[in-house]
Amino acid sequence: MTTAYYSFKPYNVGRWIIWSLFALVLIFAPQVFDSNLSVSMLAQMGIAIIACLSYNMLLGQGGMLSFGHAVYTGLGSYVAIHVLLRVSDGLMSVPVSLIPLIGGLAGLFFAILFGYVTTKKAGTTFAMITLGVGELVFAMSLMFSDFFGGEAGISADRVVGDAVFGITYGPNIQVYYLIAVYTFVCVALMYAFTRTPLGRIINAVRDNPERVEFIGYNTQVVRYLVFIIAGFFAGIAGGLAAIQFEIVTAEVVGPIRSGGYLLFTFLGGATFFFGPIIGGVLMVLAFVLFSEITKAWLLYLGLIFLFMVMYAPGGIASLIMMNLRVAMFGRLRELWVSYLALAVTALVFLAGAGAMIEMIYHLQLNTALGDEVRFLGVTLNARETSSWFGSIFVALTGLGLFELTRYHFRLQWAEIQTYIEKEIKRRETS
Repeated sequence: MTTAYYSFKPYNVGRWIIWSLFALVLIFAPQVFDSNLSVSMLAQMGIAIIACLSYNMLLGQGGMLSFGHAVYTGLGSYVAIHVLLRVSDGLMSVPVSLIPLIGGLAGLFFAILFGYVTTKKAGTTFAMITLGVGELVFAMSLMFSDFFGGEAGISADRVVGDAVFGITYGPNIQVYYLIAVYTFVCVALMYAFTRTPLGRIINAVRDNPERVEFIGYNTQVVRYLVFIIAGFFAGIAGGLAAIQFEIVTAEVVGPIRSGGYLLFTFLGGATFFFGPIIGGVLMVLAFVLFSEITKAWLLYLGLIFLFMVMYAPGGIASLIMMNLRVAMFGRLRELWVSYLALAVTALVFLAGAGAMIEMIYHLQLNTALGDEVRFLGVTLNARETSSWFGSIFVALTGLGLFELTRYHFRLQWAEIQTYIEKEIKRRETS
């Protein structure tokens, strides 16, 4: 005769600490960075985090390379801005705090509509279909001005209705905390999704779709369901963006925005859940700050992406996790000299390459301003041979030293990894 009893799993203390720290960062970040620009950037980071995580449900978790994810964030923004206009006209009664959910429902609806077609195929065919859908919607945004507003877009005022507890969403700080609440809830829900049976089976579809078919699952249905959920969260990000900027233009459904989600999700690390969070932060820093520093920021961004693909294809998150593994075995302190040497030589190379890029851009775009270019506190003459020779010399020297340092680092890293594997086997057998 069996006795019924209950068993309880112990709390994952580390997980509670991480989520508590995440909440504290969202709460106190605007107290540390309190300028209007900083608060606006923090709000945009929250929106980008939701968008990149929703995209990673397709790319990282499902292996679905999409070139049209901006369709669902953008259409969520358009529906949200139209609802906001109707609220201001008195035709609808919806609290501003629920507008992002309407954007989410719009993203879900269009994901149901377009996803039924796109998820019928996988791999390269899926990617090409999403690219076609993205171009179709972008073209429609310029053709049907009644809904999309043409090139000027659609603008609205987020300060509508009666204030609730003094909250009007006029000040940026109030909008930030609305976005922070949605960010925390959406991140938590998307993390919870990874622990569900559907979240697990989409990983199996990514890794071995044939075996998933053998055990009785329809891989197209699995991809379709995940596509719909990703569209919902993307729509929420779009609705938050409509409130934040109070204007929606055709750019939000354009290929550049879709490419941005792909680029920064990859740079952050698509194979880890927190990778797109890093990517979302980098996305705002690049689009807002980096673009103000230099006109060639897109070229620099492309070079960064190229080097990440070559040297760290797992993204920043994979670099963090690999070094945490080394730290767990007490060998990380041995690498700090190599890391310092790699950083210095890489900066030397980037300084030389950046000088050449700035001179090329100056000759192409700013010749009317003279021949001199200021770069990193140094005055360069774009038409003098000495400036070009010096830049090339610095770049080649930095690149050569970087490769030499990287060679020695690889040997050191291989020795540490061998030690870790032996240590793991020793612990298993002891």
